[in-house]
Amino acid sequence: MKVRFAPTRLVRALPFPYRAPAIPRGVEPPRTKPHKGAAYDTDWARRGPARVTRLVLLNTVIKPAAKALADPQLRGLDRLSTLDGPAVFVANHHSHLDTPLLLSSIPEPWRNKMFVGAAADYFFGSRVTSALSALVIGAIPIERAKVSRRGADQAADLIDDGWSLTLFPEGGRSPDGWGQEFRGGAAYLALRCDVPVVPVHIAGTGRILGKGMKYPKPARTRVTFGRPLVAEEGEPSTHLNERIQSAVAALADESTTDWWEARKRVHAGTTPGLTGPDAPTWRRAWALGDTPGRRRQRRRWPRV
Repeated sequence: MKVRFAPTRLVRALPFPYRAPAIPRGVEPPRTKPHKGAAYDTDWARRGPARVTRLVLLNTVIKPAAKALADPQLRGLDRLSTLDGPAVFVANHHSHLDTPLLLSSIPEPWRNKMFVGAAADYFFGSRVTSALSALVIGAIPIERAKVSRRGADQAADLIDDGWSLTLFPEGGRSPDGWGQEFRGGAAYLALRCDVPVVPVHIAGTGRILGKGMKYPKPARTRVTFGRPLVAEEGEPSTHLNERIQSAVAALADESTTDWWEARKRVHAGTTPGLTGPDAPTWRRAWALGDTPGRRRQRRRWPRV
């Protein structure tokens, strides 16, 4: 008969100081800071040493890597000339590459004082990923499965303190190349903190590192910035959220055609939606290459 060695039982049998002392009854146990999850404390990532480290990583690692993989073409930066102070940058989401690409594309001074709303269950799933997410991209944990005031309050406090927020309101990467309905977090924070929302459309990252891809494939991308949206007096958050999604859809149309054609469709109310047709999977996949407003890629034969 084999005897299995159980180290946990041995540790429990050992007296103090080989194991943690017992807490007497009636004494409240000390609170320990969580090392992962939605309650992870990221305040340290906003302090001087962490900010300097993040800035160095952004300029020496993230930006050159994004340039090599995605070769981004930036459009609409002139539309940010009227933007003053913190803002909520809102973009569509097709790839994990979206975050580093957008962080390296947003111009100064917003780039230097930026934090990202990241999924708590993914980016803060362990001690290592929690620390790296907070340090490298300045992320704070946001719960996707349920509504939590902790993440919203933390984001609002940072915006009030002059920080800008990068948020992907779809709640996750696109599963099939089409966009998803926007959640109302960006609109809520814009109204609560009285800051503008900058719509952004990112095109091409799904071909580089889309959902389900194991290895990246370099390709060209486009990052198109829209004019900042300011909430109207008394505007409900649901209406502002619809305007934000429509603005990103218009930028997607502009990215695949041109500014003039896209603006004509905006005024006519015929801008193609981000979510695609309500149809079976094969039909949605087929429509990606033949969406109204998208320019077809024609084969060009060499001249003889």
